[in-house]
Amino acid sequence: MDQRIDIDWTSCQGHGLCAELLPEHVALDEWGYPLVDGTSVPARTLKRARRAASACPVLAWKLTAR
Repeated sequence: MDQRIDIDWTSCQGHGLCAELLPEHVALDEWGYPLVDGTSVPARTLKRARRAASACPVLAWKLTAR
């Protein structure tokens, strides 16, 4: 199953914790908001991606199956 990062932009407040936990998939723009490329998350980083999603202070970050 293909897992991708999905961000609820109305909830995101730019805390940047997702980029700290998953730097190979998430970069921050100049205001601290996440930038993701839309590619699938490989199995080797899926556990950390789930942790990043659950650690988001406003729960704006999710993994979705596609």
